[in-house]
Amino acid sequence: MKSYTISDFLRRVKNPIDLDDSTSYKRVTIKTNHQGVYLRDTEIGARIGTKKQFVINGGDFILSKIDARYGAFGIIPQELDGAIITGNFWTYRVDTSLVDSEWFFYFTHSYNFIEICKESSAGTTHRKYLDETRFLNHKIDLPSISDQAKMVKRYKGLSKISNNCLTEIQTQKQLLSQLKQSILQEAIQGKLTTDWRVQNPNVEPASGLLERIKSEKQKLIDEKKIKKEKPLPPITADEIPFDLPEGWVWCRLGEIIELISGQDFDKSGFSEDNKEGVPYLTGASNLKDEKVILNRWTKAPRSIARNGDLLLTCKGSGVGKMAFLDHQEVHIARQLMAIRSGIIDLSYIKYLLATKLSLFQDEAKSLIPGIDRPMVLNIVVPLPTLLEIEAIVHKVESLMDKCRALETEITQSEQHAQHLMQAVLKEAFESEDKSYTNPEPPLSIAAEERGEYGKN
Repeated sequence: MKSYTISDFLRRVKNPIDLDDSTSYKRVTIKTNHQGVYLRDTEIGARIGTKKQFVINGGDFILSKIDARYGAFGIIPQELDGAIITGNFWTYRVDTSLVDSEWFFYFTHSYNFIEICKESSAGTTHRKYLDETRFLNHKIDLPSISDQAKMVKRYKGLSKISNNCLTEIQTQKQLLSQLKQSILQEAIQGKLTTDWRVQNPNVEPASGLLERIKSEKQKLIDEKKIKKEKPLPPITADEIPFDLPEGWVWCRLGEIIELISGQDFDKSGFSEDNKEGVPYLTGASNLKDEKVILNRWTKAPRSIARNGDLLLTCKGSGVGKMAFLDHQEVHIARQLMAIRSGIIDLSYIKYLLATKLSLFQDEAKSLIPGIDRPMVLNIVVPLPTLLEIEAIVHKVESLMDKCRALETEITQSEQHAQHLMQAVLKEAFESEDKSYTNPEPPLSIAAEERGEYGKN
């Protein structure tokens, strides 16, 4: 080992260019958390605001002076040779007589290198920039080129278990997501409560429940407590996706719920400085982990959602996101809708809507992103008997509790795998005479090694 400053093996490269309006240029982005350097887009010079930029070369090291402390750096891929960057990105030529390129690539993923970037960043909390002089003057101990090559070989061998763990974890995440969707789909098809129907043959049919709901809604309309909706079209044979159990009926969602659409205010309509008036929910950002987050208030509420309502995000990137309201009342903006029912357990409605997420997301990608009121009201849904709805909710919640327990295990495994990768990096970059101690594997891997993988 010999001590060097970073400036001994990294040399700043500056290739300034004045952009031509008629020429197309590749622009890059550097992802945080060591995710590398990628093509951002290709744009003609006339549409690029900053005319003075810098040309980069494939194989050079690049970092973001703003986000280096968050892992925003990497080796420039050859396919991005000749791309351009602004002055917020810095590029360096690596002296390969002192540093093996692969060794340096892996070294930048280590905790030590991140700490160097953090220690070299100066400024206020939200405006910290890398101080290049401090960064380049930082001292590190470099092994010889031959030892660096050995470290790379050892790291590749040790990292296999980490990569296998991460691959397995991603597979488990996908399978768990599929399991949840399967549970919901079987719930609304009556497959989870087949035994319940055998044990409870004499219950009010869903047709009677539907008529009761319609009567209740008409009563509220007559009392002017809710507005009368436009008549919904009859359900056609093409709209029916599967056969229903005996006693169930098809209906449109608008027949069994009350739907409250949100309305927006201008900036004077709400306050973030005090908590006077009614909470004001603006969109998906207020729904986190199926909980409602309050951060704004208004003294002039118009579109009111009440305690127990099911909130549905209908516009923006969070389309389809849902949560039950657990506050007395709130005002909702147009990015949200509130679903209300005086008879049916709204958990069942939530299950129905959760099976429509792909439909909602497709609509979110359309020319006018989002789902509108008519679309929600016209959704064709299966309606069980009232008592079977209660049985379905109980069964689904029991199964989802088990899914949540599995999810916790997977999250713990993912955290363990990430720690394992850092341990592998640390071990690989220590001297060869130190033996490698394999940490306890993640839960899924440990179970597999004990022969328990795949058991219930």
